[in-house]
Amino acid sequence: MADYIRFDWAMKRLLRDKANYGVIEGLLTTLLNEKITIRRMLESESNQEEEYDKSNRVDILAEDSKGRLILFEIQNNNEYAYFQRMLFGVSKLVTEYIRRGQGYENIRKIYSINIVYFALGAGKDIVYHGTTEFRGIHNNDILQLSPFQREKFEVDTVSQLYPEYYILRVNDFDKWSKYPLEQWIYFLNTGDIPEDADAPGLGEARKRLAIDSLTKAEKNAYYRHLDNVVILRDNITTERAEGRAEGRAEGRVEGRAEGRAEEKLEIARNLKACGVDVVTIMSATGLSAEEVEKA
Repeated sequence: MADYIRFDWAMKRLLRDKANYGVIEGLLTTLLNEKITIRRMLESESNQEEEYDKSNRVDILAEDSKGRLILFEIQNNNEYAYFQRMLFGVSKLVTEYIRRGQGYENIRKIYSINIVYFALGAGKDIVYHGTTEFRGIHNNDILQLSPFQREKFEVDTVSQLYPEYYILRVNDFDKWSKYPLEQWIYFLNTGDIPEDADAPGLGEARKRLAIDSLTKAEKNAYYRHLDNVVILRDNITTERAEGRAEGRAEGRVEGRAEGRAEEKLEIARNLKACGVDVVTIMSATGLSAEEVEKA
């Protein structure tokens, strides 16, 4: 068993504490490639969720020193509509964090950070970044901000005004690396922090997220959480295995049926070559008159 607390449970129970902000700041600094300082934690959806959802999904909402909103979501179970869930979560923040009567220039910049423990979508990478841009239909050029807009909004591109999405598909990544982001992915998946870890925030995580630092009650709660996660993952594995087995069985049935159909056509071709009439061939093979003609 890993010596450190899983990141989803840590987010729920520990990382909302200001003393532990350094762990999340380290991950954000690594992912966004800029120094991130968290100003405060805000109310998040998971505070009102039921026990099953708390094991399945964890979210945390932070505001950084620049006033930007950062929504973390961790999803343990497979959710086919998760892309739409990401959009819904960001859309709620856009409307909730602007007061009635304020101009649209006051809409907050939002980052949606999604750590998923299942194969979301179809792709080969472990980290995906989504932005918004407007590309010309005729000239394929990207629509830019005017000089006035750049000065007014203090950004360089249109995409910087829109929400940005990050998807970390961590479930299958278990190779230690010298690169900071891959070190974080490794920790998120395995719960292990090797001695040579040097990614921002992992040193802080080693101090703050040790299982031995938990009280007895906290350990009991944590182990119950792990049991729930194991059940969720077992369900995913079982569903995948059953799906593959059904697919193989259907494939064998379809293959046998195709083989028999081709055999009948071959017999029909041979009989036609021998001058046998169509009615007799139909009777011998079970084919229709049209199928015999095409054979």
